Amino acid sequence: MPDTAPTELAKAIVAHHAATFAGFAPEPVPAPTSSEPAYLAALHAASTLGFIAHDAECIARAWQARTLRTGAMNPETWPDEPLDFGLQAVPRAQAFAPGPDALGLYAVLPDAAWVGRMARAGVPTVQLRFKSDDPTAIEREVNAAVQAVQDTGALLFINDHWRAAINAGAYGVHLGQEDLDALSPADLQTLRHSGVRLGVSTHGYAEMLRADAVGPSYIAMGAVFPTTLKKMATAPQGVGRLQGYARLLRHYPQVAIGGIGAEQFPEVLATGVGSVAVVRALVNAPDPEAAAAALMQAMKAA
Repeated sequence: MPDTAPTELAKAIVAHHAATFAGFAPEPVPAPTSSEPAYLAALHAASTLGFIAHDAECIARAWQARTLRTGAMNPETWPDEPLDFGLQAVPRAQAFAPGPDALGLYAVLPDAAWVGRMARAGVPTVQLRFKSDDPTAIEREVNAAVQAVQDTGALLFINDHWRAAINAGAYGVHLGQEDLDALSPADLQTLRHSGVRLGVSTHGYAEMLRADAVGPSYIAMGAVFPTTLKKMATAPQGVGRLQGYARLLRHYPQVAIGGIGAEQFPEVLATGVGSVAVVRALVNAPDPEAAAAALMQAMKAA
């Protein structure tokens, strides 16, 4: 199927889903890896809808698998069956220790003092995102964060510093894609056997499949909206994509993250995610405790 002349089937896919995935510029169509008509149509359509090459390939493969499974190519329904994407069957052969089905309000915080403050404010899930290259400072901050959540009921995840997290007895670890890829098989086995819970960041279909391969305790999806907190390799995903991701990952606890403020809570939670991660909505608030209470109330209302 030439890039300049998409088939009627590809046009139908685009027509049915353009509103859901609005706001993305078309991407170049990657080199096809199959000659199946359903695959080729979906690859072209996904690229037209703005999915990057790796994600367009995942979508096209899933559409092909669904077509073979059902015997019909339905352009009206976006693929969302885990088996069509090749996700692990439940119960998973590879899996980390489970956590809650819904992590609730998830506060991402810069140091142990903030961790303790938000844990005492009743935030159910907190993450220490402490940036340092000093091993001594990292160990000190991780230990302080573990102590800070004692007797609060808050679940503490440590961003990146997984060895220090295990040594300190933290509840969980959160890793990005690059951190996950950097783990050796022995490192991954150490993490899994420690009993620590694992959360993994994802920014699209290909990264979700990569995360599923290790069976994390939850999967984070974003950035949903523009954020200035870190440089993102991918464009903001938007609520339409988030809803598709949430349907596909429905057997995982899910965390939406990235530029989410109180005003976006209803539309984000309507996608089916069980947790919303926030940073600026708390650390930049005039009264962080009051902001936390308002956000938790917004989650209950939604």
